[in-house]
Amino acid sequence: MELHRRIRSAPVDFGAVRTEFDLPTGYPDAAVTEARDAIDAFAGLRRDRTDLAFVTIDPPGAMDLDQAVHLTRGATGFTLHYAIADVAAVVRPDGALAAATRSRGQTYYLPDGTVPLHPPVLSEGAASLLPDVDRPVALWTVDLDSRAAPRSYRVERALIRSRARLDYAGVQAAADAGTLPAAIAGLPEFGALRIEAGLQRGAIALRLPAQSVVADDGVSGHWRLALEPRTAADDWNEQVSLLVGMCAARIMLDAPEPVGLLRTMPAPPDSAVAAMRRTAAALGVAWPAEQPVGRMLAGLDPNTPAGLVLNSEATTLLRGAAYTVFGVGAEPAAVPDAPAHSGLGAPYAHVTAPLRRLSDRFTTEICLARCAGTAIPDWVRTGLTEAANAMKRSDSTANKVDRACVDLTEATLLAPRIGAEFDAVVLREAAGAKPAEIFVADPPILAPCTGEPPEGARVGVRLIGADPAARHVRFGYPAT
Repeated sequence: MELHRRIRSAPVDFGAVRTEFDLPTGYPDAAVTEARDAIDAFAGLRRDRTDLAFVTIDPPGAMDLDQAVHLTRGATGFTLHYAIADVAAVVRPDGALAAATRSRGQTYYLPDGTVPLHPPVLSEGAASLLPDVDRPVALWTVDLDSRAAPRSYRVERALIRSRARLDYAGVQAAADAGTLPAAIAGLPEFGALRIEAGLQRGAIALRLPAQSVVADDGVSGHWRLALEPRTAADDWNEQVSLLVGMCAARIMLDAPEPVGLLRTMPAPPDSAVAAMRRTAAALGVAWPAEQPVGRMLAGLDPNTPAGLVLNSEATTLLRGAAYTVFGVGAEPAAVPDAPAHSGLGAPYAHVTAPLRRLSDRFTTEICLARCAGTAIPDWVRTGLTEAANAMKRSDSTANKVDRACVDLTEATLLAPRIGAEFDAVVLREAAGAKPAEIFVADPPILAPCTGEPPEGARVGVRLIGADPAARHVRFGYPAT
């Protein structure tokens, strides 16, 4: 039967996606030369912290290592040292490399390779926090109490040496076995405390299936769809970055002369929350009136139909993300009236991925200057708005590129299976001319579905269209 004929992978050419979105294929010669010949502008002026046994935690195979962590648990709380690659120290603000990064905005990730923000000789070499080599960093030191609430924080230029390059699955396995390295032995407790603190702030964390396109190890040039595994270690490590981003936001906002760049998101409209409450009631999910959205979602099993539906609907609450600049220009923009990121429940700034995001180079320099009591560099003040615009533009492109790669793979995999039946969960029912949205687990696909399948139900659907050229698939209900 067609229902049982499984096509696990197919040849997919992502070149058309690169062309459609005009992704760059190289760097100007002058930019490559600068990257190859880059030297630390602050050599000899850094605090030596090579005594700390830092480790990095990244996806397997990653070479552009922005962050290294060292976390200790004491009698009264935690001390976090978080080292961030000091990109501003090796990129001349008036050079060809800086101009190239302003044009790109960020690193673009495609299944068949990256389009990096910086030439790999820098981002995967001289500036990357690879193990067993000394590296210049912006070193954050955060003192936290026994509930992992920050008591003080600062950032300074330092020299560090990572001892090991770890990945999430390995960290999770070590945590389960009780064999975590000393540098991150306290990470599970710290992560759990920070997650709870986020829920108390009203943070909203979505747990939707994350599609990815991965190479088929058995067939060269073939690609398949997979759900990205997410471990507790991913969540713990994320909390380190989020904490430092919140500390950075406070440094920028609390200065006598506030200057900065925040990642902001407005509070969701009451109507969206009310609509979600109606959906929860229809699905039989208990949601006390006083319970925040984030707390309700955290209590759901995301693998159940109700969990899938409510996590999917919660995306409507997290809209309007922006890069908000203040304190610069001929008429300096005032501190925003609502500087918080509603998804985090606090003000937040990107500072932890300067090898991959343009904005982080600027925000880190502001924080370094504030903590050192020195003037913010002119290149930061004059370029902050342009950096924010570059991030907005490149975020839009990155999201479209991600979606295009997944859509192309979906359509290519499914094209030979027109007419086949699939099991699905209905994430959203049809509304007017807008079709329903379903999740098919095998292969993992989010797609529109004609007909009127009931929201939250497990249903059988039939594949009625799959067009690789248009990167479009469509299912129909009922299946028969």
